[in-house]
Amino acid sequence: MENNIKQTKKKRIKGEIGGGQWAMWVLTALYGAACLYLYYMQSVQPLDYDNRYFQSDLPYHISMIVEDGWYYSFTAYAYQALYYLCGRTTVGIALFLAAVTVASLLLTELLLRRMAGMQRRSWATMAAALALNLVMPFYLKWAGSYRYVSYQSGNLWHNSTYLCMRLLALAALLYYQKLEENYREKITVKQWFVFALLLVVCTGVKPSFLTVFAPALALKLLWDLCHKVRFIQVFLLGSAVLPACGVVLWQNMVLFGEDTGNGMTFDPWYTFSLHADRPKLAVLCSLAFPLVVLGASVLAVTGRRPGAVRENVRPGDIYLFRLRRTYLFAWLMTLVGFAEALLLVETGGRSRDGNFLWGYLFAIFWLYAVSLVKWLSLRNIDIMLPAREEKPMRQVRLVLIRAAYILAGLVLLYQIWCGAYFFFRLLGGETYFMMG
Repeated sequence: MENNIKQTKKKRIKGEIGGGQWAMWVLTALYGAACLYLYYMQSVQPLDYDNRYFQSDLPYHISMIVEDGWYYSFTAYAYQALYYLCGRTTVGIALFLAAVTVASLLLTELLLRRMAGMQRRSWATMAAALALNLVMPFYLKWAGSYRYVSYQSGNLWHNSTYLCMRLLALAALLYYQKLEENYREKITVKQWFVFALLLVVCTGVKPSFLTVFAPALALKLLWDLCHKVRFIQVFLLGSAVLPACGVVLWQNMVLFGEDTGNGMTFDPWYTFSLHADRPKLAVLCSLAFPLVVLGASVLAVTGRRPGAVRENVRPGDIYLFRLRRTYLFAWLMTLVGFAEALLLVETGGRSRDGNFLWGYLFAIFWLYAVSLVKWLSLRNIDIMLPAREEKPMRQVRLVLIRAAYILAGLVLLYQIWCGAYFFFRLLGGETYFMMG
């Protein structure tokens, strides 16, 4: 009897997972193993700025912690513990970063399902998550000859603090989405503390997420306040950011204290112009897929009657209203990040490091994820005519939207190929300054 129950359970699990999902789990494991190899090879490179073999920031981060005792990120404590637990080797750090990378992929998949209103994992959602964790800018040699540093990408494998921050930022966004649905009526003490803690830990690893999330949240809450959301609810949600701001003050003293020689100034386009031949075009290439999806979305919105609702909504279809809010917030975060990267520059020895880009890069990663769901929601869209729009105009609009939909798919495929090509060359030891 017990054996029959076990066999039935195994068959049910096998039926739910399916061959396609098993294949995606294998690909995910292979991706994790490749990242483990990559991070380990990065970690054992000499501290030589002329070294161009498995180039990354990782050996410098490890040296700053183990040898110099310079703690500016919460990752320092994890790295130090792992370094000594693994016999003064970097194996544990490489394993930790590989686990973080795979966890980011799985959390991306969960966020995709949440945005799409899907309960169960499938091979398609796993494939989409893997693609989003590989996609790179639309490489156009005329815009910038370097595949990574000439552009801006939410995917990178050379900065360990960004990798850890991205995982925690995704977790914070997932929790924020849950809060945003009901915060107008109630926020519990537990919800407030969990959200505040996620922001504190994420900011302690790297403050970049907070620099794009907090301003976007402030603008969003101001909008809600102007649209009759109670002040106390707006205040409660906004105040969850304040503890993380305290962490930023500590980091600011460490990074920009008087004895560091570092500071910041305004210098428009400086960071974007460091390695790009045509910086403005490179910025557009970095956002190629989201921009095409945005164009199709604008065409769809302008073709609807006010208050129109799509008919024949099937189970598992996109939660259109919730997706719209998420989509607008993703663009708002991206614009905030772009403004910071465009205008702010560090002075001193870090002036060419482009550290004000990190928040923008995460915003790009999130924008690609939301844009993918938005793009898929357009595949069966039912455009409803305004009262005075004639049928020929409706047909023209439908043709344009379908053309934009197909174009976005082709652009995305090329950008996924760019990412896979870049990643495999990194595994060969090539620098992230790779050309062509």
